[in-house]
Amino acid sequence: MAAAVFVVTLLAFTLLGVASAWRRTDTPRDYLVADRKVPAWLAALSAVATNNSGFMFVGLIGFTYAYGVQAVWLQLGWVVGDFLCWVRFHRRVRERSGDLDANGVPTLLATDENGRRDPVIAGVAALLTFFFLAGYAAAQLKAGSTALHALFGWDARVGAVLGAVVVVLYSFSGGLRASIWTDAAQSFVMLFAMIALLIAATSRLPLGELFDALRAEDPMLVEWMPREGLAFGFPLYLLGFVFGGLGVLGQPHILVRTMSLDDPANVPKARVIYFAWFVPFSIAAVVVGLYARVVPLELVSEGANVPIGELAMPALASVLLPDALVGLALAGLFAATISTADSQLLSCSAAVTQDLVPRWRESYLAGKLATLTVGALALFLALRANEGVFALVLMAWSALGASLGPLLVLRLAGRPVARPTALAMMAAGVVTVFAWSGLGLSGAVFELLPGMAAAFVAYGLAPLLWRPARAEAAQ
Repeated sequence: MAAAVFVVTLLAFTLLGVASAWRRTDTPRDYLVADRKVPAWLAALSAVATNNSGFMFVGLIGFTYAYGVQAVWLQLGWVVGDFLCWVRFHRRVRERSGDLDANGVPTLLATDENGRRDPVIAGVAALLTFFFLAGYAAAQLKAGSTALHALFGWDARVGAVLGAVVVVLYSFSGGLRASIWTDAAQSFVMLFAMIALLIAATSRLPLGELFDALRAEDPMLVEWMPREGLAFGFPLYLLGFVFGGLGVLGQPHILVRTMSLDDPANVPKARVIYFAWFVPFSIAAVVVGLYARVVPLELVSEGANVPIGELAMPALASVLLPDALVGLALAGLFAATISTADSQLLSCSAAVTQDLVPRWRESYLAGKLATLTVGALALFLALRANEGVFALVLMAWSALGASLGPLLVLRLAGRPVARPTALAMMAAGVVTVFAWSGLGLSGAVFELLPGMAAAFVAYGLAPLLWRPARAEAAQ
C-alpha cells in the first residue's frame, strides 16, 4: 500500500510537469526563466520547495537526531540569513536580470555597471555553476534513493534512476515552468508529510514529555550549547549559520525563481508566502528529528552508506504512520529532493548554453539537450557517491555561496569589478571553503563565513596587486 501511494503521487507530479508544456513557447527565455511571467505565490512556493530539499528531510533531521536541540541554532541562523537576502537583494536580482534580459546567474555576474559582458567571467562562473550544481543534484538523487532503499528495501540504485527519469522528463517537456508547477504541488505534500509525522509523534509521546525522554536517552541532546568545538566562541558559531542562509546569493537554482517573477514589485508578496511556509516547516523538521531519537525505530538499512541519522525520517514514518501515509511521507521526502534537482539541472543548462557556449544562447534545442546531458551526469555521480547527503549538500552550497555570492552583491550595488578581481574573488571563496573544511574548522564556524569573507578581502587586495603589474607591462 505504501509503495502504491508513493508511485501514484510521483506519477501525479510527473504528469503535472509534463502538462506545463501546453503553456510553453519554444524559446530559451521561456525554457530557462518561464518568460518572466510567474506570479508571486507560485515563485515563492517553488523557491521554498527548492531550498528545502533533501537537506531538510534528510540532512537537518539527521543533524537533529545526532545533536539534539543544538540544531535550533543552525536553522535559526539559516532563516535569518535567508530573510536578509529577501529583504536586501531579491528585488534587485529581478530588476537587473530583466534589464539585461539575463537567463542565468553567470550573465548577471559577468555584466558590469555599463552593461558590458565579460566572457571570461561568464565562463568561469558557468563552470562553477555546472560543477557544483551537478554534484548538488546528485546529492538530492542520492537522498531519495537512500530513503526508498531504507523503507521499501528496493535496490539502492532504483531511487536515483527513478528520480533522474522523472526530473528530466518534465524538465525536458516544460523547462522552468514545469519545475515551478511541480515545486508548488510538492511544497504542499512536503508540508503535509511533516505535519502528519508531528501529529503521530505527539500522539505517541506528548510534546511536554519530549525533553524528559531526550534527557533519559542522552543528556547532551537537551543541552543548547555545544560542549566542544566552539574554538572561536558562540557568536561566531551562530554567525556562521547566518552566512549559511546568506549563501542563497550564490545559488542559481534558487535565484532563477526570483528572475522568473512577473513583476519586481511582487517580491515582498513572494517573501511573505515564502517565510509563512519556511518557518513552520523548519520548526517541524527539528521537532521530528528530536522525536526520532526517542521513538524506538525498527528500520535496519544495510549498505545505505550514510549515517543512520539521515534515515531518521523514513524510519519514524514506518513506525508511526499507517501504510498510506507512509507512502505519502516518503513521497514528500522524494518531492523535496526532486524539487531541487530539477532546478539544478535547468540552471546547469543555462550555464552551458548562455555562458559556456554563447553561440547556443538562442537555441531552444541546445538547452534541452544540455538538460539531458546534465541529468545523466548527476545520475552517474549519485550512483557512485559515498558521502552523506548533509556533507555533500553543505559543501556544494558553501562553494557556490562563497564564489558567486560576493560578486553578485557588488554587481547589484553597481560597483566596478575588473576581470582579475572577479576571478580572484571566486578563487578565494572556493579555496577558503575547502581549506576551512579540510582543517576541521567547520564545526566551530560554518565555512561559508570565512569563504565569503575571503572573497571580499580579495576584492580589496586584488587591485593593489594587478594594477602595478599592468603599469609595469605598459612601460
